[in-house]
Amino acid sequence: QVQLVESGGGLVQPGGSLRLSCAASGRTFSSFAMAWFRQAPGKEREFVAAISRSGAGTKYADSVKGRLTISRDNAKDTVYLQMNSLKPEDTAVYYCAADTASDWNSATTRESRMDYWGKGTLVTVSS
Repeated sequence: QVQLVESGGGLVQPGGSLRLSCAASGRTFSSFAMAWFRQAPGKEREFVAAISRSGAGTKYADSVKGRLTISRDNAKDTVYLQMNSLKPEDTAVYYCAADTASDWNSATTRESRMDYWGKGTLVTVSS
């Protein structure tokens, strides 16, 4: 019903920047809140950032506050994750997820609330 496709991952040096994109199709994009999660090698998947349907409400994991910024463009059915000042510990597969049942200004952060997931894009931070 809903398909999510991530892009923008790659290899970057510590302190560098990347911007991830997640394009949605199959349903009206503004109907769901969006979030980014990540899974590092040998680690469990963790929450990174979330944004409400309207784009006005955002939430971040403590480990990425001030460095990563989530945004969305409902006209383009796309959510972004701007990643600055990257650290080796940011290395992970980043997943885009959608919550199809949320309030206009509520950002969803729990994995159990997400209804659809992308296949992920790999970000490697290394010198």
